[in-house]
Amino acid sequence: MRDLSNSHPVWFCDIWGVVHDGHVPNAATVDCLVRHRRNGGTVVLVSNSPRSTTGVTKQLDEIGVSRDAYDTACTSGDVTRDLIQQTDGKLFHLGPSRDLSIFEGLPVERVALDVASAVICTGLFHDDRETPADYTKLLHDVMMRNLVMICANPDKVVRKGGRLQYCAGALAEAYQQLGGRVEMAGKPYAPIYDLARRRAATIRDHDVPLSAILAIGDGPETDIRGAAEQGIACVFMTGLHDDGADLTRADAAIRAALPGARVVRTVERLEW
Repeated sequence: MRDLSNSHPVWFCDIWGVVHDGHVPNAATVDCLVRHRRNGGTVVLVSNSPRSTTGVTKQLDEIGVSRDAYDTACTSGDVTRDLIQQTDGKLFHLGPSRDLSIFEGLPVERVALDVASAVICTGLFHDDRETPADYTKLLHDVMMRNLVMICANPDKVVRKGGRLQYCAGALAEAYQQLGGRVEMAGKPYAPIYDLARRRAATIRDHDVPLSAILAIGDGPETDIRGAAEQGIACVFMTGLHDDGADLTRADAAIRAALPGARVVRTVERLEW
């Protein structure tokens, strides 16, 4: 990755599946990010987490990710806060209590569904044991009230350790299939990249052209599609999701699925 550090001084790096697996840091990734920063580069962690940057930073500390590995973060939760402020503030929160940091400092009243003006979805209430099928009735009730759902995390599923865990994006997809209206924050949508560029520009004290940015991620429909739609070069990482992956086959598959993506490298793990 040293050559890409020299050619792309600003890295937008995904977190879950790249920096850690939900339990422990990925030592190779952390080492590479630290070396990039020592080389004069800037690392913005760009995550579809529904938590705010403050909440994500706390989680990274708890997992043991060194703060030397990144300059700042930019989350779907941050973008969601902007969308929340466009509502009247009476929201039904669909998601676990650990995501409440997304509301901190905002004029929001969390209310019952029957009096809400919108739904903010940060995930499943009990994502350790539930699936979207458990929300069929609730989503029908939301649809009956014709409420917009603000989805704070477009990810549909992540791997936590050795287990798949459903995310807010899966519920948003189910709601859309019912005909419901959904507003998406996070990757692959433009607002999170715009925010990440602004934060990188603040750190570097000048505007950051797209040609200076490298996106790193493991999600074809989020990280790689988002980079493609923004015109950003990217590295597709397979390691934490598919141990022993055939890199040639994985590279061919991602290029076929997203022919507009500027995939400069497909790797199992980041190596300096």
